[in-house]
Amino acid sequence: MLDETDRQLIALLRTDARMPLAKLAATLGVTRATVRARLDRLVTSGVVTGFTVTVRDLQPDGVRAVTLIEVDGRHAESVIRRLSGLPEIRALHTTNGRWDIVAEIEVPTLGDFDALLRTVRQIDGIANSETSILLAARKGG
Repeated sequence: MLDETDRQLIALLRTDARMPLAKLAATLGVTRATVRARLDRLVTSGVVTGFTVTVRDLQPDGVRAVTLIEVDGRHAESVIRRLSGLPEIRALHTTNGRWDIVAEIEVPTLGDFDALLRTVRQIDGIANSETSILLAARKGG
């Protein structure tokens, strides 16, 4: 079970995953040994599953989008396998509700975007889709 110090530690690491132990300890008002022990426990228990880095958009002229996909019948696994093989699809998420799958897309040009959508719509088992191009980012991630 997480206590308030664990929650604060996680919040600090979400802001800067490279924050030194000494700074984490000073901010939390505990010793470096306490921070190290808590961090080790959070990782070992699976609460913290990894550390990441956030980068600026390296392709500002690229096209990023989200496609919501409705799967026909029991074709979800075969559709996910086909979508997973497309390098332009950066992430796939299964969902509940009207849409079965959410695909995160990134391509260099609108022409590539159009070609990818044609490919996706031709996959056996996809009943319907709706795509939104991502415009200005309001929060990183």
